[in-house]
Amino acid sequence: MSPLAGPAPSDPTLQSFGQDPWWIIAIKVVAIFGFLVVGVLMTMWIERRVIGRMQLRTGPNRAGPFGLLQGLADGVKLALKEDIVPSKVDKVVFILAPIIVAVPAFVAFIIIPFGPMVSIFGHHTPLQGTDLPVAVLLVLATASMGVYGGVLMGWSSMSPYSLLGGLRSTAQVISYEIAMALSFVAVFMFAGTMSTSEIVNAQADRWYVLLLLPSFLIYVVTMMGESGRIPFDLPEGEGEIVGGVHTEYSSLKFAMFFLAEYINLITLSALATTLFLGGWRAPAPISTVWEGANAGWWPLLWFTGKLLAFIFFFIWLRASLPRVRYDQLMKLGWKVLIPFSLGWILLVATIRALRNEGYEMQDIVIVSVIAATVILVGTVAWELLRGGSDDDEDDGASAAKPVPAEGGFPVPPLDAPHYHGRPASAPASTTTTAREEVGSGTH
Repeated sequence: MSPLAGPAPSDPTLQSFGQDPWWIIAIKVVAIFGFLVVGVLMTMWIERRVIGRMQLRTGPNRAGPFGLLQGLADGVKLALKEDIVPSKVDKVVFILAPIIVAVPAFVAFIIIPFGPMVSIFGHHTPLQGTDLPVAVLLVLATASMGVYGGVLMGWSSMSPYSLLGGLRSTAQVISYEIAMALSFVAVFMFAGTMSTSEIVNAQADRWYVLLLLPSFLIYVVTMMGESGRIPFDLPEGEGEIVGGVHTEYSSLKFAMFFLAEYINLITLSALATTLFLGGWRAPAPISTVWEGANAGWWPLLWFTGKLLAFIFFFIWLRASLPRVRYDQLMKLGWKVLIPFSLGWILLVATIRALRNEGYEMQDIVIVSVIAATVILVGTVAWELLRGGSDDDEDDGASAAKPVPAEGGFPVPPLDAPHYHGRPASAPASTTTTAREEVGSGTH
């Protein structure tokens, strides 16, 4: 993707920030807050309509035209519902935990660039809240703060289901946040900065999704684990732990947890757009034909289009994939994503060092492909030599377990010689039915 030959004069840099008057800062904060709130309502509507179409049903179509006001109706409903606080909970922590989850979700979006320098009431300012030399790390820091909220929600509820959900949430976010941070390292190497505005400027010639495709794929997987949505929604686990960390929450407290989930979804999609898809820059067919595509307010349209594409990808996965087992979730994070990320970083660093030494790019690519092939073949050979996967070992261990005796809990073995105290081979005429036994009081 080649939007422009180089950074335009209107492209913001780190020096462009910190010079706005207070009223410009207030406008930006209110605009970002409104963008996120409206984005949550629209994302909920899009998700319900898209999944409804995938499942051959209509979706919301009553509240407003085409059901557009369904998300707003849900928010009003949650606000008016009775706020139930269990008697045994730690009330201070119980109330603060949803706030700790929701506030960092709003803060993280402040460093996302929406566009280049624009004019607001005659004042030239970047179309971005603010920027920092380590702006990308701010997103990881706020995501880590949100984990504390999840843990406190589970602990303060004094419920075993909530506590299990909090523990799962902590382990999952730690596992996938490490791999997510490692996927950013290659971007930092190529861009030479952690500033989001300058990372977008560095993609003026070519988007990093082409140069760093493995990093992009790792990030796509880790952002699903970070968001805690299907197929990685183990912290909720409705089938085994009721609702996870928010089991005991209702009314506005539950609404804040729900709001934070969708804001994190939007933030992760915006971060992917910024780091790998050129941010607010127009795609090559548009930017090559139209020279002013990356100037003024038009980049806001390109950024929103890429953001919606990622959100649709999230929704598509939710409608298509089943939930994975918890051991598979942990194995993917620790045994696949993290080792692969480390190997990819070493490869990228080696390529960059060889290019700086003056080696030809073709020779570097050939050596890299040979090294990657050797490592891949060695990994496959190791898996074959060790005799199968961990699942096979678990199956063998479970097969070696003794068969439970007659009357075991919760289901007796099918080959038991007796059933409910009667011989299994007894003729039907000599036995009584369960209904007769209950009626006669023999049970």
